[in-house]
Amino acid sequence: RIRKVATRIARYVADGHKVAVTVSAMGRTTDRLISMAKEIMPRPSRRELDVLMTTGEQQSIALVAIMLHDMGISAESFTGEQAGFLTDSQSGNARIIEVNPERMLKAFERVDVCVVAGFQGKDADGNITTLGRGGSDLTAIALAAALKADLCQIYTDVDGVYTADPRIVPNATKLAEI
Repeated sequence: RIRKVATRIARYVADGHKVAVTVSAMGRTTDRLISMAKEIMPRPSRRELDVLMTTGEQQSIALVAIMLHDMGISAESFTGEQAGFLTDSQSGNARIIEVNPERMLKAFERVDVCVVAGFQGKDADGNITTLGRGGSDLTAIALAAALKADLCQIYTDVDGVYTADPRIVPNATKLAEI
C-alpha cells in the first residue's frame, strides 16, 4: 500500500505539483497500540495513550518518505507538531486551534512532497495530543486550508462515506451524498 500511495503522489509531482500528504497509521496499528497499553493497565492515562498512539502515524510518514526517496522524489516527513498543528489540551479528542504551516512552506523550497502525520498535534504546553478517530481526515482538510491548497483529496481503505465504520458495523450503509 505504501508503494501504491507513493506512486499516486509521484504522478502529481511529475505534473509539476508540490504535494502535501497526510497519512494515518497502517492497518490496525492504533488498535494494537491501545491493546498493548491496556494489557499493562486497564485504564491508562489519556496523555500517555496520546504519546503512544501517535507513533503509528510517525511510522507511516517515515515509510512513505523513504519510499518516495527510493522513487527519486524529494520528500520530508513531519509530525503534527512539526507541521504546525496547535490544539487544545483535550487528550484523545483535541480540537485544532491553529495550523501554522511555515515550516512546511520552507521545506517546499527544497522538496516536492511533505508527508504529514495525521491525527496529532501539540497543545500550548508542548504535550502531544490526538484528534480522535477520523483525525487524519481532519488533519488533511485543515492542512489544505492552511496551505491554501488548490485541492484536497482523501483516499481511504473504504469505498465511500458510511453511516458507521463498515469494518465494525455490518449493516453500515454507504451515503450517496453529504
